[in-house]
Amino acid sequence: MPRQARIDAPGVLHHVIIRGIERREIFRDDKDRDNFIGRLETLLGETGTSCYAWALLSNHAHFLLRTGKKSLSTLMRRLLTGYAVTYNRRYRRHGQLFQNRYKSIICQEETYLKELVRYIHLNPLRAKIVSSMSELNIYPYCGHGVLLGKDHVGWQDARYVLSCFGKTTKQARDRYSIFVEEGIGQGRRPELTGGGLIRSLGGWEKVKEIKRNGQDRIKSDQRILGESDFVQGILDDAEERLTRFYELKNKGYDLEKVEVRVCEIFGIDRDELFSRSRIKARADARGLYCYWGSRELGYAMSELSRRLNISVPGVVYAVRRGERISKEYGYKLID
Repeated sequence: MPRQARIDAPGVLHHVIIRGIERREIFRDDKDRDNFIGRLETLLGETGTSCYAWALLSNHAHFLLRTGKKSLSTLMRRLLTGYAVTYNRRYRRHGQLFQNRYKSIICQEETYLKELVRYIHLNPLRAKIVSSMSELNIYPYCGHGVLLGKDHVGWQDARYVLSCFGKTTKQARDRYSIFVEEGIGQGRRPELTGGGLIRSLGGWEKVKEIKRNGQDRIKSDQRILGESDFVQGILDDAEERLTRFYELKNKGYDLEKVEVRVCEIFGIDRDELFSRSRIKARADARGLYCYWGSRELGYAMSELSRRLNISVPGVVYAVRRGERISKEYGYKLID
């Protein structure tokens, strides 16, 4: 059957895997890797995509990404096409470089974010590119060292991941390091790497139909990270977000319009919204602003952090607060 378009929505978490055709190398040396990373850095910024984990190996690579204002397919198409052109030119080769299309597994953040960060960052050790954790800690083509503070990569959202492990940077890094070492013996985990090509089942509606017919589990299908009610909730939420995102986009919504709406709800002016006051009304307003900006419009946490002049973990907390307020009081960005 014809391939259907990928389903995506702003704010969705993806485990993305790219592989060389016939398991061939896609990175022959550091110049190739640096070329790829340079392109990725540019495109993450242009598309508002957040990167939480990554690892480059010789014939494949893994990434943990959260989509932003632009779709994942837009980022990946530009990234892989641009890199393949320069790679083929450099090595005077022709033809396809990557195996089919990239795989993307839609993931439940609460359950899988930390597991995926660990799994992705242990790839160089499993592949024997490095021989020990001490070598992995300083391996430059993996996000592990960035989380430990051994390296600095401006486009990797280390703050958000560390906020899941502890309140202070030191505490978070210590806990993260222990967590990663505890996963060394787990080996390959098929449920995290099976792919996310839901279209091959017939798309979202086909998955729902399967479940409506009484199948609580989609057995032997590792393309969806989760089962039963969890999968249904992910599908429903992603579909709802996608519909809402395009509705907001068609109406010209941006952060400035979010500001106006939030200030209207709480009866404050713009300066009060952007102040760092802990007065409840202002803190609630900032939470709702961050929640709508991140979850509804797909703005990156780092961008909201810059606008509000607060830390990325502060934005993470604000988003959670805003989500709670939105549900409790029934606030909506558009009526």
